[in-house]
Amino acid sequence: MSNRRTSLRVAEVIRFATRREEHIMDSRKLSHTVWECKYHIVWIAKRRRKVIYGTLRKEIGHIIRKLCEYKGIAIVAGNAGMDHIHLCIAIPPKYSVATIVGYLKGKSTMIVCERYGKRKRNFRGHSFWARGYYVSTVGRDEEQVRQYIRNQETNETIEEKYEPPEDDNLF
Repeated sequence: MSNRRTSLRVAEVIRFATRREEHIMDSRKLSHTVWECKYHIVWIAKRRRKVIYGTLRKEIGHIIRKLCEYKGIAIVAGNAGMDHIHLCIAIPPKYSVATIVGYLKGKSTMIVCERYGKRKRNFRGHSFWARGYYVSTVGRDEEQVRQYIRNQETNETIEEKYEPPEDDNLF
């Protein structure tokens, strides 16, 4: 009987060690740190205007990917809606979430306003995104978050048919 218990315990230890190795393999490494910090982040356009469509939508996706690449942030999943951005990103522990969101929103605003704005200089500051954001940690439910972000894309197909009025000024 005790031999059987021992073999069951050994099997449990092996399963636990295997799960732990898989978890560590999913993690990333810094010089003295092994980490896995994933966040679901959502922010909206100023006044919830439906301005993210067509070439601007592709451009914003490219801008955010480049900005994340510069900081060493991995984008797990992402989607640009008509009036908001969904991201599931892995942020290294050397950065705070607020710093990264401020960086992404601020730099993307500067680039978008420079490329698409009518004024080349604006000494009062640019505003493309609203002030706040939503953030949630992603743990074991990472697949649910990915699925939710993917489903946002299917919900947006109806809104993509939206035609803005000709006199609608983005900035």
